[in-house]
Amino acid sequence: MKKVSQTLPRKKQFIVATDETVSACIDRMDREGYAPIRRIEKPVFRETANGPEPSGRECIIEGILKILK
Repeated sequence: MKKVSQTLPRKKQFIVATDETVSACIDRMDREGYAPIRRIEKPVFRETANGPEPSGRECIIEGILKILK
């Protein structure tokens, strides 16, 4: 059985960059030793003269350490 390093958090959130695909983000998670468990999409707003307007979405993938899975 592998020993878990105390410096790595059990759960971690990975933000999908604007120029990155979801599968590329999952590959990045895999290299860091995390497995995806949840996908979260949050709206992004920009301030205008008429108040806030939606301008896009932010995709966040939550991961858990593979050893703990």
